[in-house]
Amino acid sequence: MPHVIRSRVRAPHASPGTAPSTAPVVTSGASSVTSTVTSSVSSRRPRSLVDAEAVAVLHRAAQALMDDLPGLTHRLVAALREKEPAYRAAIEADAAEIWQEANRSLRLSVESLIRPRESREAACRLSWRIGECRAERGLPLDALLHAFRLGGALVWQGLVDETTRRRPEDIRLLVHVAADVWSFVDEHCGLVADAYRATERRLAWRRENRQRLTVAALLDGTARIADIHDAAAMLELPEEGRYVVVCASATAPVSALAPVSVSGAGVAAPVVGLPPGTRALRHMSRDIEHTVVLLANEPGYEGARRPDHELAALAAELTAPPGVRVGIGSAVTGLAALGEARGLAETALRACPRDGGVVLLDEHLPAALVVSSSRLGAALAERVLGPLDRLDPADRELLVDTLRAWLEADGSAQRAGARLYCHRNTVLNRLRRFEQLTGRSLARPADMVEISLALAAGRLLDI
Repeated sequence: MPHVIRSRVRAPHASPGTAPSTAPVVTSGASSVTSTVTSSVSSRRPRSLVDAEAVAVLHRAAQALMDDLPGLTHRLVAALREKEPAYRAAIEADAAEIWQEANRSLRLSVESLIRPRESREAACRLSWRIGECRAERGLPLDALLHAFRLGGALVWQGLVDETTRRRPEDIRLLVHVAADVWSFVDEHCGLVADAYRATERRLAWRRENRQRLTVAALLDGTARIADIHDAAAMLELPEEGRYVVVCASATAPVSALAPVSVSGAGVAAPVVGLPPGTRALRHMSRDIEHTVVLLANEPGYEGARRPDHELAALAAELTAPPGVRVGIGSAVTGLAALGEARGLAETALRACPRDGGVVLLDEHLPAALVVSSSRLGAALAERVLGPLDRLDPADRELLVDTLRAWLEADGSAQRAGARLYCHRNTVLNRLRRFEQLTGRSLARPADMVEISLALAAGRLLDI
């Protein structure tokens, strides 16, 4: 088939998402090709007797094709079935629809050869509509463009055959309009491609928006139980899989954080790097990035038998930039429980150090209890540590830091002193002073529980 020639006069293209104001073709892409073909030849005033004669030859041959339009349509559909696998599937699914599209396309194309002024805009609108329709149906763009060129080749071959059969000597005149015929093919291929890509972008935006809304509803706990099955299918995740939610929040302004990205669509760099191969959904909410991680999809999966090890491994493999706080909630079963998993992850996030770090909820339950009720945590801190407020701030901080170092050293004054660069006896003296000021005993288990929680509240709630 001849090479498509770039049109010397470009047909006006519509902006993405809007139909053009020129001539279209129909579903069978091919026919539309010639719809505007003669528009450039016949619509202008003949520059010579040869031009006028060539247009007359074109009109006679085109009229013969119009008289045999059903036969031409059958030949085009047969060519699509034989040469284009994607169209073959469409024909098998609905042969009548494809035939009607091909017929309308060929009719407008051939009419454009005979009456270009009257048919050009209709042909362009049809080409645009075909591009939209085939994008919505999922037909590959390459297949659609191939169909348009097949149609163009079929119409051109019909013109040549008809002229040869009736007046072979006129073939030399038909050659004068060949460039315009194939320029038209090129023009409508461009038009249908523009429509196809505009529709693809629109559909992709809608699909991603539906995914965002679905993930948001699951994380908010507002998704209806009846919709969970459809949500699992849309997100390509198991309805009863095991999931954990990971929350990440930066201490600095979050304007540079990643935008919403779901299932890899439109993904920007995530705030938190997940281990390779992890299947996850990401969703940005306020200044917190929520990441839903699929932990296990297979019954009997090793991690499912040892969920504590599984979560610990996830926490160990997470990567977070400096200053980013990360909270990992407890595992839940089923997409319907993601709302609960999000709440657990946000609790873990609140238990993170203010300067950043990773907190696994299951390993920081006392701190999680404190931040779960900030009012009660603040009240406990005031009750236990309040007597220290009478001290000079530097003196108060020294006692609190010593107590924390002693607790982190598992009650060893020797190791606490090494951390604080002081003698063990200095540590013991400070601890006795703390007991005297607060009336609490570091040897009494009940007091130790309250002291530990009060220290956690003071650190996490900035008291």
